[in-house]
Amino acid sequence: MQRVSSIFAQIVNFVPRTLFEAAVEQHQADKHAKGMTAWTQFIALMFCHLGGARSLREIIGGLAASEGKLKHLGVAKAPCKSTLAYANQHRRWQVYRTVFEQVVGLCQGEAVAKGRQFRFKHPVLSLDSTVIPLCIEMFEWAKYTRTKGAVKVHTVLDNRSLLPQYAVITDGKTADIKVARGLKFEAGAILVMDRAYEDHAWWRKLTTDGVFFVTRLKDSTGYSIVEERPKPADPILRDEVIKLSSEPAAYSPMRLRRIEMWLEEKQQTIVFVTNNMKLAASTIAAIYKDRWQIELFFKAIKQSLRLKSFIGTSENAVQSQIWTALIAIVLLRYLQLRSTWKWSLFNLVALLRCQLFVYRDLWKWINQPFQPPVDLDAPQMSLVSTS
Repeated sequence: MQRVSSIFAQIVNFVPRTLFEAAVEQHQADKHAKGMTAWTQFIALMFCHLGGARSLREIIGGLAASEGKLKHLGVAKAPCKSTLAYANQHRRWQVYRTVFEQVVGLCQGEAVAKGRQFRFKHPVLSLDSTVIPLCIEMFEWAKYTRTKGAVKVHTVLDNRSLLPQYAVITDGKTADIKVARGLKFEAGAILVMDRAYEDHAWWRKLTTDGVFFVTRLKDSTGYSIVEERPKPADPILRDEVIKLSSEPAAYSPMRLRRIEMWLEEKQQTIVFVTNNMKLAASTIAAIYKDRWQIELFFKAIKQSLRLKSFIGTSENAVQSQIWTALIAIVLLRYLQLRSTWKWSLFNLVALLRCQLFVYRDLWKWINQPFQPPVDLDAPQMSLVSTS
């Protein structure tokens, strides 16, 4: 008879223990720790997200109720409520950021191979941020407005695998473009973003680095038309080369394409701008439309995981909870990509919560979720039939 650990244990095993301990050592996360290790805290936070626990009490109670199965998770016993609260407040959140980067690196290659394919070889990356509201009276460090608090999660999403490639967490007041200037992108990538990232000096740097971008101009941006390209087929109205009015005289002018498209369903015109001169205008429009994937990503992580309520009010506790949520969404998306069953992410999370501590082979369940477990052997069957 094949022996397996719980489904929860099989999921967290995608995070290699050696890499996790290396991250703990790098950030000295277990220095001066008494009783509860960083791994135990990680398991508790992953249970918060995957199990849908809404408070410290629910996390501790859920783990304690399954105490006999915690050894498969590398946990001796369920932590105390006060111990977990203290760890969330004081144990450095940077260890989970490092683990997130490692997990993305492990999953990215296979996820891209099994993910969505485009007609061109350039990787398509969506750049955006989402705001997570917080109560300013309880989260005084999370400045946003005079009466509201918030944190921002800035994310670069790989549109092929739908896995986050980078993430940065800031307070709500930090401008999107300020974070974007500090990110590095590989040459040949196509970066898709909205108008919040209009910075002509940064666009020039991206062009110099060989990075393509597709975005929209603000209505107030001035430009002059340099060249009229041959008119493509409908619904593309115009395809032209422009020069921005803000270009300094000391530099050679940066040439951009301005593509005007008619949206029949909305009865309006939409304008795109890009530094890619080779792809068809219809392809540029389709690339910008695919930016919607990052909006769906933010919706999924907020609705499926615990990011609307927090189990601690300190910055360290909030950062730890968000970074473990990002780790969880990477693992869930990886399971979704590798499964032969057509899962939606919402259904996968919902059914996993009912199966976390069930002892079944993860891949058999993922591929055939409604297939009953293997039949009991003869001695067990006789016990059932006589009871």
